[in-house]
Amino acid sequence: MPLILVTNDDGFFSPGIAALADALRPLGDVIVVAPQTEASAVGHALTLRRPLRLEQERPNVYSVDGTPTDCVNIAIDKLLKQRPDIVVSGINKGLNIGDDVTYSGTVAGALEGALLGYQALAISLDAKSAGEVDFGPAAQMAASLAAALLERPLPGRTFLNVNVPRGEIKGVRVTVQAKRNHITKVAQRTDPRHRPYFWIEEAQDDWESDPRSDHQAIVDKFVSVTPIQPDLTDHSALDLVDALMRNARVAPSR
Repeated sequence: MPLILVTNDDGFFSPGIAALADALRPLGDVIVVAPQTEASAVGHALTLRRPLRLEQERPNVYSVDGTPTDCVNIAIDKLLKQRPDIVVSGINKGLNIGDDVTYSGTVAGALEGALLGYQALAISLDAKSAGEVDFGPAAQMAASLAAALLERPLPGRTFLNVNVPRGEIKGVRVTVQAKRNHITKVAQRTDPRHRPYFWIEEAQDDWESDPRSDHQAIVDKFVSVTPIQPDLTDHSALDLVDALMRNARVAPSR
């Protein structure tokens, strides 16, 4: 039976991770290793300045007082008796699309799996409502894609970022990351001792129009499936930077 490592950034207690684990169990043995507390928007952070603790919460469910990246590393290096066949991160309560994937702890969990050499996917659900969230469709989508990856693996260091719309789902699209404006909005307030403190808030999102993008897929009620890899090099700019360095009389070595 395949071994499936499940993590997230919402915490081991999240209903999203429970739904995901349940949907994946028909595919193999599922082990959940997730943050002890919510770790949203921590990105690909790795804890290096304090010790980490691993606790068993219930059978096959463990918590780590750290980030999703910490969870994946501790699970693979210290907990699991064999290497996982796939790492699945989610289900996040909220989208992780476009440029925002760089902030996402959910995406980072899958990224760490891919960097360590495993098949991986991250899955998120558009869940802005304050009411009860139905994770069922996203969980089934994750299980279907995980089964496909186990059968036909992606190239090394490539993983899937999957986003599921609310309500009606018209189909599935293979997408690229959307681009949006980045406007910083920071609220400043004063505490009872008259000292200022700050909240970083969501700013207006103006997305660039692109029919291929993950954002447009969600708008059109399609599941977005984006292949991602960790190489941030802008290959199209290499010649431009080469010329720039020569103009600056800092000739690159050949």
